[in-house]
Amino acid sequence: MLHINDLTYHIEGRRLFDQATLFLPAKTKMGLVGRNGTGKSTLFRLIRGETTPDDGSVSLQPGARLGSVAQEAPGGPTTVMDYVLEADTERSALLAEAETATDPNRIADIQTRLADIDAHSAEARAGSILHGLGFSPDAQLRPCAEFSGGWRMRVALAATLFAEPDLLLLDEPTNYLDLEGAIWLETHLQRYPGAALVISHDRDLLNASVDAIAHLNEGKLTIWEGGYDQFERQLAERQRLQMKLKERQEEKRRHLQSFVDRFKAKASKAKQAQSRVKMLEKMEPVATSVDNPVAPFEFPDAPRRMGNPLIRIEDGATGYSPENPVLTGMDLRIDIDDRIGLLGRNGSGKSTFAKFLTGHVDLLDGSFRMHKKAEIAHFNQHQIDALHPNQSAYDHILELMEDATEAQRRSRLARFGLPGDRQETPAKSLSGGEKARLLMNLISFHGSHLMILDEPTNHLDMDSRQALIEAINAFEGAVLIISHDRHLIEACVDRLWLCADGTIAPYQGDLADYRRLVLKGEEETRPRGQARPTGGQKTERRRDAAEARERLKPLKAEAARWEKEAERLKGVLAKIDAGLATPGLWEKDPALATELNKKRARAEDLIEEAELSWLEAEEAFETARAEAGL
Repeated sequence: MLHINDLTYHIEGRRLFDQATLFLPAKTKMGLVGRNGTGKSTLFRLIRGETTPDDGSVSLQPGARLGSVAQEAPGGPTTVMDYVLEADTERSALLAEAETATDPNRIADIQTRLADIDAHSAEARAGSILHGLGFSPDAQLRPCAEFSGGWRMRVALAATLFAEPDLLLLDEPTNYLDLEGAIWLETHLQRYPGAALVISHDRDLLNASVDAIAHLNEGKLTIWEGGYDQFERQLAERQRLQMKLKERQEEKRRHLQSFVDRFKAKASKAKQAQSRVKMLEKMEPVATSVDNPVAPFEFPDAPRRMGNPLIRIEDGATGYSPENPVLTGMDLRIDIDDRIGLLGRNGSGKSTFAKFLTGHVDLLDGSFRMHKKAEIAHFNQHQIDALHPNQSAYDHILELMEDATEAQRRSRLARFGLPGDRQETPAKSLSGGEKARLLMNLISFHGSHLMILDEPTNHLDMDSRQALIEAINAFEGAVLIISHDRHLIEACVDRLWLCADGTIAPYQGDLADYRRLVLKGEEETRPRGQARPTGGQKTERRRDAAEARERLKPLKAEAARWEKEAERLKGVLAKIDAGLATPGLWEKDPALATELNKKRARAEDLIEEAELSWLEAEEAFETARAEAGL
């Protein structure tokens, strides 16, 4: 479907691609990952033919249709439904021609082709996609111009998915989606009939929807089978082995150099010394692919700790008018060390609740109590646009650190991932990730008791997301997270609240339960013409799934056996270390100490072998499970 051969491309004197090669077979779903700034979006421009490579080639299968989300969000009086339907240009052209055609043979050809492409179910298919992306039936009939930029980008995504190109290019498709939309997109991509190349830092999307990962690093593209978790494990194992090989090579190099230094002056050993000099010259260094660490996030704790509860809401109601409250009947409590994930579709009131907590929306009924001196830091992805576009990061921090030295201000920015060469860049020219880092720095500057993070991972790459998780978990105050990033929620929160049906209440299930709830709702709203499985089909599917699980049992048992063996060996190693730590062991019993040292070296080798076998068994199990669709 897609061939990229020896691609080389420079931008502003920097080499983005260095003889990069990639092959994407038909109907294959592949994720494209890499640090921000490595060139992922540029690769899409090269594939679309918007720019020309310096060397190498990018080619599509002849006749293949290429589709990607429009860069500009749709607007104007065209309704959402009509905009999506118009994306199928063949259907639109045939319907237009059918209105004016007079030749009976041509009319017959048009109707046959319309039947072939299932044109008469187009509205149902478009409606299903739009519903999955959060558009109600009424919203589907409204003009695009009535929606915000984020919702218009959803319309553009819906149009691209509806057109079903042979190769689908998606660049961070979940950035404009809520959690429910991201879950829907996962399942839609799994069923998508064509090939897809997806730039994403959404771990769950990449785990659920792609067959392989293309890793862009140092100008090269490396293909890894499986989802993101498998890629991460395999990459870590490769890096570990590379480092081990590098250490062995360095040891060999030191040994050879020692021989040369000792004997190069002796005539009897001159020949052997010269031979080892040549060996040193020919020794190629082992390439390692260990990434440079990303800058951490730092969220200062509030200078004064509060008692519980930090916030208490009883039968609370809030909204923009007393006659039409957005949320009612809320009985909620936030303690000083709570970690809460707020679930719910876009438009259900999550952002209104965040504004209510920060005092930007009034209490309409009930009671709301909060410590008078409580400090709340609120990160909202739309606040990024509120940064002064012509002011640099240094200008922004200057307002908060008027009495500090220049070195202290620049150090603060550098610690948050804005190095010296980016501190003087106007905010409008910073990348999305750099803007997010700057804003998080500003909103948390003085310390807070509660952080409200509304879609904080948009524009952050995988490593920065992990750094954000570590910072949230290190923060001593309370955190409320609104995010489509399930990995972030699972890694950080202890409790879930659900915003639905005009209120917010604790949700008793976990994210897996919520995913099933969302998909069940999607199934119940399936348009007519899309048949549900019959009872017999369901029975057959359950039987197939049971048989598949039975076949997986030996693989799962093998992985568990090696994991257990690795843990047992670690216990043995701990006992050996305890023995070696005995005071005066070497003086009292040098033979025992020597024996324990030998056993320790052997135990480390066995642990390494067991862990490698465990990784291989786990990978085999995960691959088999994915192939079985479990």
